Amino acid sequence: MTARTLVDLIRANRDANRSIHYHSGEHESRSISYGKLHDRALGILHHLQRLGARPGDKLILLLNHNEQFIEMFWAAILGGIVPVPVAVGISDEHRHKLLRIARKLGRPWLYSDRKVLERVGVFAQNSEDSTELRTFEALAARALFAEDLTDVSKAGTPHDAQPEDIAFIQFSSGSTSDPKGVVLTHANLISHAIGSTQAGGFNDADVSLSWMPLTHDMGLIGFHLVMFFNRVETHLMPTDLFVRRPLLWLTIADRVRATILCSPNFGYRHYLKVLGERSPGNLDLSSVRLIFNGAEPISVELCGEFLARLAARGLKRNAMFPVYGLAEASLAVSFPPVGRPLRTLQLNRHHLSVGESAQVLPDASRDALNLVSVGQVIPLCELRIAGDDDAPLPDGRIGHIHIRGENVTGGYYEEPEVNRDTFTADGWLKTGDLGLVLDGEIYITGRAKEILFVNGQNYYPHDLEAIAQRAPDMELGKVVVAGVRPPGAETDQLMVFVLHRGDLREFLPLAAEITRLINEQAGLEIAEVIPVKRIPKTTSGKIQRHLLEQQYLDGEFAAESAELESLRGASNVVAASASGVDAIENRLLNLCNAVLAPKQVGPADNLFEIGASSLKLIEIHEQVDHEYPGLIDLTELFDHPTVADLARHLAHKLTAKS
Repeated sequence: MTARTLVDLIRANRDANRSIHYHSGEHESRSISYGKLHDRALGILHHLQRLGARPGDKLILLLNHNEQFIEMFWAAILGGIVPVPVAVGISDEHRHKLLRIARKLGRPWLYSDRKVLERVGVFAQNSEDSTELRTFEALAARALFAEDLTDVSKAGTPHDAQPEDIAFIQFSSGSTSDPKGVVLTHANLISHAIGSTQAGGFNDADVSLSWMPLTHDMGLIGFHLVMFFNRVETHLMPTDLFVRRPLLWLTIADRVRATILCSPNFGYRHYLKVLGERSPGNLDLSSVRLIFNGAEPISVELCGEFLARLAARGLKRNAMFPVYGLAEASLAVSFPPVGRPLRTLQLNRHHLSVGESAQVLPDASRDALNLVSVGQVIPLCELRIAGDDDAPLPDGRIGHIHIRGENVTGGYYEEPEVNRDTFTADGWLKTGDLGLVLDGEIYITGRAKEILFVNGQNYYPHDLEAIAQRAPDMELGKVVVAGVRPPGAETDQLMVFVLHRGDLREFLPLAAEITRLINEQAGLEIAEVIPVKRIPKTTSGKIQRHLLEQQYLDGEFAAESAELESLRGASNVVAASASGVDAIENRLLNLCNAVLAPKQVGPADNLFEIGASSLKLIEIHEQVDHEYPGLIDLTELFDHPTVADLARHLAHKLTAKS
């Protein structure tokens, strides 16, 4: 492949005998050839240009429909228009982020559907910030709606892009108050495709399948652009379809003989939870050669459980492919050797400060932090470990991860001050991650800004959260460890926030068990274990610890803390139970409203019609399952979509069980 830009790429692929397959159900799919994609993209470009869009203009892509997203993405690329993917969400945080991105971009165009835009409009009208309403009105005036693109027979005029031109802008999934746009050029993306292809051995005999959202860099770059670069037969399923029916993921993988899959921790955990004790069925996964695992700290235990459960279905133990990357690198930074089993390293968790030499411990040591190797840096990219002074550190030392190379961004959009702080004096990008290189292998230990400083030593919250997960009925994603310094205190105190919406009497034994586990396994004292009704996360599922820390300092959990202390003093630990449909309905309403806050639902409101996201529905199901263990399957939310209906269904099940 000799493409220098994405425009060269889609033109070169017009005659390739390959297709993209969009799956909407177990037996429902739609296919479009690479050549037809090119022609449809040119037809859509005509509509953009008729509206007045010109090369260099920005175009926000705000929709969940995979086929519509990809066609408009390529239409923009062919016209020299810069696509800006933004995740659709129902929360005020999502809508704040969208409007802040729109303001930062100046006068962007928008591609969406009327239903999504209507929800944003209602939010803007009700907002206390008048600038948000003005931003929305300006955005709506430059909108093109997916449902209006029925005739794409007339081709637009393509633009000859240059390698140094901006291809698209990937906004970070973290901060909503000041989202930062990673600028990726055509040269960045082509270099990334070349480097990751050499490291991963992708070729036109591969078949890929992904459920990752196209607004995420793994979904768009990893499982569309890189696959397109290699003329891979590509299969995509909507994220919400995976959320509703995770077992369908591997059913489709078997049917299409997929060779390349991907998922972060969340996906493996969700699949195994819905699978439960059942057999995976008559699957044949022997064709799978790689399952990309990234986007979150990689759980060794979860990888092992997933591989073990599916080994009898032909899934090879060396198929798990732990990787490291970030949007600033156009996605990939390092891959392990293809076909090698997981390689792990146990480090002393009490010696993880920047500049310290890693202390390797034997397996099963109480003080061991278990890490997975993410291999070596991919071609055309470089990585180094540096101290707080940005000077390189030797192998075996823990430090800041810096990267540079042809795939690495030149900076964030319209952020001169941030860019000055992001790059070192000698031109390396500071990733914000910490890690080490040992025996030629890269290990990621955690995020620099999240590291906990306790008793003069550094600890990683995800390590302590993994310990807390060993408590009965605990899972990753339901527990957050953070360091909080109350007013007047000289040091941080170790706090554990646990998702819990039941009676506080039920919480006491869980809090005691978490305290015991962390004390025994890590030798650390927990100041407090606090029940919370919501764990704030970014759109990509990363925990926002700083928000919980601030809420604690603001006194938002003071009432719960006082009540727990009172219950401990009285030793009044009793099980609470609910009886009757009305009681169940009230508990479900409280649960749903806590998850969907600030949105409030009534007993007759349909959760799907009010726009609850797929991840919110998972969270609702998890809380229902916690309140009524084992009674409701995730799929039953679709059969009983209102609180009143679900309450009657639960009451019937409770009666039958008794």
